[in-house]
Amino acid sequence: MIVGSVCMAHSPLLDRNRAAPEAEERFWAALDKAADFVAEIEPDLTIVFHPDHVNGFFYKLLPMFCVGIGGRSVGDFGTAAGILDIPADRALSCAEHVLQQGVDTAISYRMDVDHGATQPVELLSSKIPVARMIPIFINCALAPRPSFARVRALGAAVGQWAANSPERILIIASGGLSHDPPIPSLASAPPMVRQRLIEGGDLTHAQRMTRQNNVLGEGPKLAAGKSDLLPVDPVWDKMLMDGFAAGDLSMLDGSTDEQITAVGGRGGHEIRSWFAALSALGAGGAGYKAEMQFYEQIDEWLTGMGIMTARPA
Repeated sequence: MIVGSVCMAHSPLLDRNRAAPEAEERFWAALDKAADFVAEIEPDLTIVFHPDHVNGFFYKLLPMFCVGIGGRSVGDFGTAAGILDIPADRALSCAEHVLQQGVDTAISYRMDVDHGATQPVELLSSKIPVARMIPIFINCALAPRPSFARVRALGAAVGQWAANSPERILIIASGGLSHDPPIPSLASAPPMVRQRLIEGGDLTHAQRMTRQNNVLGEGPKLAAGKSDLLPVDPVWDKMLMDGFAAGDLSMLDGSTDEQITAVGGRGGHEIRSWFAALSALGAGGAGYKAEMQFYEQIDEWLTGMGIMTARPA
């Protein structure tokens, strides 16, 4: 059975770049409230809809959706590295049900996940552990991406499986809101970066350190108005969060990916995880009841930081 959902923005800069003390205090207070919500509903299995930041999925073979049957955390940006606690039989059962519902998903027995999957799990485990998980990847970073209709279909299929499962299931959506991280494009990437986008492979310590430092440096520059990255758009973010609270999961159906990038930034496509999670929560037509816990534009973290909790209606 589904006992609840937490949809939240993630940021690799949470504990590395200092924001205004008052904003940080409000964020961590809201996160603590979300952790209390998780402890109250007492889940024993977590489904995580998450993006990837070109750490686990590459153009060599790029599925739109993938259910992790086994996997590991790469441990980027301070998240814990290691083998994930994935119950393989339950994850495979979920994937089989999704396929039976007409949604094509890949599966992986060796899924590599980054902070996009693990940061929310770690943050929400402060009261009770929620790391027994089924990670479900949605391609958000690299074009072409799945349509919002297919994302909703994925969420609904997962929700049907979860609603009829014996476990008490928490559904996490990780990603968004508006943010514009320096993700390279295949069309404009220099040869070495292009090879990395296609072939992938493990990064050396020096390579990962360089990559992370490039991102870390953009936070202070964005806050000072000196970054070339697209600014956070709180108007777009509020439109999304108001729509989610009202149960409107079709609000971006008329938007092209180019329009989303122009307003929400390259990272704005991660909002697909929220659509999937809320579609899962409302599977069967019962809908859901949502409560907004937090939203603020935090430039030092490069992101419109939003947190929403919800229960099946």
